Amino acid sequence: MSLFAGQAPRPLADRMRPAHLHEVVGQDHLLGPEGPLGRMVAAGALSSLILWGPPGTGKTTIARLLAEVSDLHFEAISAIQSGVVELRKIFEAARRRREGGQGTLLFCDEIHRFNRAQQDAFLPVVEDGTVTLVGATTENPSFELNGALLSRCRVLVLRALDEAALGALVARAEAALGAPLRLTDEARAALLSLAGGDGRYLLNLVEQVATLPGEEVLDPAGLGRVLQRRMATHDKAGDGHYDLLSAFHKSLRGSDVQAALYYAARMMVGGEAPEVVFRRLLCAASEDVGTADPQAMVQVISAWDAYERVGWPEAKLFMAQAITYVATAPKSNAAYMGFTRALAAAERSAHLPPPLSVLNAPTKMMKELGYHAGYQYDHDAPEAYAGQDFLPEALRAEIFFTPNERGFEREIRKRLDYWAGLKARRGG
Repeated sequence: MSLFAGQAPRPLADRMRPAHLHEVVGQDHLLGPEGPLGRMVAAGALSSLILWGPPGTGKTTIARLLAEVSDLHFEAISAIQSGVVELRKIFEAARRRREGGQGTLLFCDEIHRFNRAQQDAFLPVVEDGTVTLVGATTENPSFELNGALLSRCRVLVLRALDEAALGALVARAEAALGAPLRLTDEARAALLSLAGGDGRYLLNLVEQVATLPGEEVLDPAGLGRVLQRRMATHDKAGDGHYDLLSAFHKSLRGSDVQAALYYAARMMVGGEAPEVVFRRLLCAASEDVGTADPQAMVQVISAWDAYERVGWPEAKLFMAQAITYVATAPKSNAAYMGFTRALAAAERSAHLPPPLSVLNAPTKMMKELGYHAGYQYDHDAPEAYAGQDFLPEALRAEIFFTPNERGFEREIRKRLDYWAGLKARRGG
């Protein structure tokens, strides 16, 4: 290390790294006395771990401090910059260290970026205890890590820092800086909101505010002028994409229009393609509204078409209208479930022919065989309903579609009951 390395300027986030596990904020569910890491440390029995959580929640810091309290040599690598050759060198050094009586905690950042073959390289050294692996990932381990590695590690979920944890970080930073930030209470709240649960990013913002010249106390508008706005976190190819889509669809299904509008806004602010939102909206209009309000699909398709014709930002009007319509529409999955039951019946009864009466008879031979015999043209019957059987005989007792009493399905139910009554009176 250079003689002057200690004099080089360091970012506030680096200077503020906790020196002890109890200084880590926002992860008490893991580090508290009853948390899994708290119990491991107390028992002196640290196992290999996968730390899964959003950026800036303390994954690297926790790994480093775990090594200290467990008296393990700390070795850190990044999956972005390392390959199997580097891993082999680290494993060999860990073996030599182990022979000398010291264990190794190997911290692997972005471990999900290793391919399956590279992940397999960890298996023997984790299995025999050559290293205690602590992998960090922002992606769902069950999708990104192979099963063999997961079976040898415990997955722990870190949470995005809440307002209390972020507030504690700011207070700690102000103490280290020796002066409070020149912010109104409203601007301070806006600063915490800008961080988006990321402690490292928050400390970077604090440093920018603390180094501003002058004595002006900033309100939210002033804070917005001096800070670059943080882009919304939304990985369009990762878990965030599917999590927000899931929350959006379930909000629509649950008739929570406030949440549906919010999650759609989250996706749009995060740069999601509008067709992704409309596609999910259209699915909900059919799957969850269905025939309780057949206009729901029409509304969504019309809004989607208008969106493409006009474009953003005016087109947000059409998206909002479609979302509020679907979210507040009466709900029924009767059509969807009816077709699901019909598909299952079709799988097991594909050998059954339709009744001969409903089949056309374009040739003399087919007529002689009874094709089309007894068919009744419904428009010639009273109420335009002849009450014929169209299902194969073995399936005539099956009921696939059962409308409920919500919305337009109430009218559909009345019609079905009416036709059933006509059929019964006519001896069908």
